[in-house]
Amino acid sequence: MKNYQTDQIKNISLVGSSGSGKTTLAEAMLYESGIIKRRGTIEGQNTVSDYFPVEKEYGYSVFSTVFHVEWLEKKLNFIDCPGADDFVGGLITSLSVTDTALMLINAQQGVEVGTQNQYRQIERMKKPCIFVINQLDSEKADFDLSLQSLKENYGGKVIPIQFPINAGPNFNALIDVLLMKQYKWKPEGGVPEISEIPAEYKDKAAEMHNALIEAAAEHDEGLMDKYFESGSLTEDEMRMGIRKGLVSQDILPVFCVCAGKDMGVRRLMEFLGNVVPFVDDMPKPINTEGAEIAPDAKAETSIYIFKTSVEPHIGDVNYFKVMSGTLKKGDDLFNATRNTKERISQIYCVAGQNRIEVEQLSAGDIGATVKLKNTRTANTLNAGASEQQFDFVKYPDWKYRRAVKAVNQADDAKLGEILNRMHEEDPTWRVEYSKELKQTILYGMGEFHLRTLKWRVENNDKIAIEYSEPKIPYRETITKAARADYRHKKQSGGAGQFGEVHLIVEPLVEGVPAKDVYKFNGQEFKISVRDKQEYTLEWGGKVEFINSIVGGAIDARFIPAVLKGVMDCMEQGPLTGSYARDVRVIVYDGKMHPVDSNEISFRLATRHAFSEAFRNAGPKIMEPIYDVKVVVPSSRMGDVMADLQTRRAIIMGMESEKGMENLSARVPLKEMGNYSTSLSSATGGRASFSMAMSGYELVPMDVQEVLLKEYAATHKEEE
Repeated sequence: MKNYQTDQIKNISLVGSSGSGKTTLAEAMLYESGIIKRRGTIEGQNTVSDYFPVEKEYGYSVFSTVFHVEWLEKKLNFIDCPGADDFVGGLITSLSVTDTALMLINAQQGVEVGTQNQYRQIERMKKPCIFVINQLDSEKADFDLSLQSLKENYGGKVIPIQFPINAGPNFNALIDVLLMKQYKWKPEGGVPEISEIPAEYKDKAAEMHNALIEAAAEHDEGLMDKYFESGSLTEDEMRMGIRKGLVSQDILPVFCVCAGKDMGVRRLMEFLGNVVPFVDDMPKPINTEGAEIAPDAKAETSIYIFKTSVEPHIGDVNYFKVMSGTLKKGDDLFNATRNTKERISQIYCVAGQNRIEVEQLSAGDIGATVKLKNTRTANTLNAGASEQQFDFVKYPDWKYRRAVKAVNQADDAKLGEILNRMHEEDPTWRVEYSKELKQTILYGMGEFHLRTLKWRVENNDKIAIEYSEPKIPYRETITKAARADYRHKKQSGGAGQFGEVHLIVEPLVEGVPAKDVYKFNGQEFKISVRDKQEYTLEWGGKVEFINSIVGGAIDARFIPAVLKGVMDCMEQGPLTGSYARDVRVIVYDGKMHPVDSNEISFRLATRHAFSEAFRNAGPKIMEPIYDVKVVVPSSRMGDVMADLQTRRAIIMGMESEKGMENLSARVPLKEMGNYSTSLSSATGGRASFSMAMSGYELVPMDVQEVLLKEYAATHKEEE
């Protein structure tokens, strides 16, 4: 295979809603370029893109798939992205390492929910976008309606370059207003017959041609001057103007194809090869030091690992983009992220699960390698003295979480390894073991996302797993001062146990010191601070421990045991077993036994005294509150507001933008368990949301009473 230089390489993300035909278009492009000899079908489960078992089972893309074609002496690298919003991680990864988005539109549906959601990501990442209206041979195909929906959503930037002559089951021809030619196909598709535009379509084509010339001229002063002088532009000048408009995201060209019949595909590929920006036409990527890195094939080699997949009989396959330099087979590189060395023993250009081994890849190119020992997704590998790193792929926060465990407890360790491996394949699958909740929590982008993971674990790895609603990480605190004492005494032959502890607890408020005298039930307790220690708790908040023992009531050697007893209760609060926080504890008295006192006695006595005092100190449960941002069509705003109100949400604000409402709210985590599913149902899948931890707030009293009863019942069952 030819070694392509940076100025011959174009990187393109293939995006669109589920069912828009991305995988079918990929097959047609691979076939036309000669990479494959026969086009596969989704029904036949033999496509290049969807080759994982779960994709064949469900009939849709779960992972992004890298493939390439050689066309017009150029190399076009594509990444076929999943269409479902639950698999947005693949879209974000792909857009991060490519320069242009090719957005497919189903001619029967026009702009869909998935189109809007994906275009928001394209716009946010400032990538050029080309719309391709596909499936023009469908019974209900409507090009005009699809084009209208594009213009309604994306305005005057939408510029059609083609229009079909007869959309529907008999589709076999289109007019190209850039070349001003008619393209017509035989039933088998492929190479078209190119001819002059029929008379009945000339006026329409001329009008659209002039609109295209104006759009192309707008982005170059020289072209604008020539257009004013001559009233026209050459084909090459139009291409240059369109390319500049693409780079600035001011032109959204529209093409027509019927990928299933291989009609219009070759012409689309010609446009991609001739007009779409090259790697070095686009803004330079920025490394973690804030420096721009040019895709210079003569610079020090640096590659970024953007994707890892685990494949049968091979193991880890690492997909990379050459950020600078030229990667050669046998290169020794240094992993700047993990401080390890790696040898690149093999380099591949890929087409799904098919791979072509090559000797080298230049800056800007995309490829794969295998058998790296200690390299993971998002790692940067460098040659020579280069120490740069890249961190430009930013994934959204999770939207859905479930507690997960193996049905057979003996599989727990193996399950942990599998989940970590799957996180490498899709970083939006995240897993953590919560010591606090005593659960393994799995995070994802939606119910469908986690259901897909479950299918893979159970069918590929043969481990049965079950999901459940995760516990909520509540916090416990107090609102007033209280005191208690407890004597732990145990005698069972031989050495006994004895320890007595008297203590006071009160809320720990920043800047408010302990008092000299406390009064409870008419009795005063004077405090003489002998030692004070403050600890910042890893789960948030603080605890302050004051030793006010006088006269040796508790020997100094037992004070650490008293502190351990306090920390035991902070780690497992008296109300619900949740973490406690923001408490001051004053130990002011106690008793010892010359023989039976020991550390465990004082630790246990402290636990009991602390728990009693805590319960008498106006205890409150605090719950995690999340900042939730919802993007919803204006027409569905009422439904979303009504649903949030049932979730104890506090609406913080609303802003309108392009027919969408940006709604901000603060919502308790407890109420967000099924929100992604409910939001999709309430809006027909047209809304999206994000959530981020805000802090902790006191739960309402009625909610606290329910939590206390639930904990008491569970605790009783366990006993």
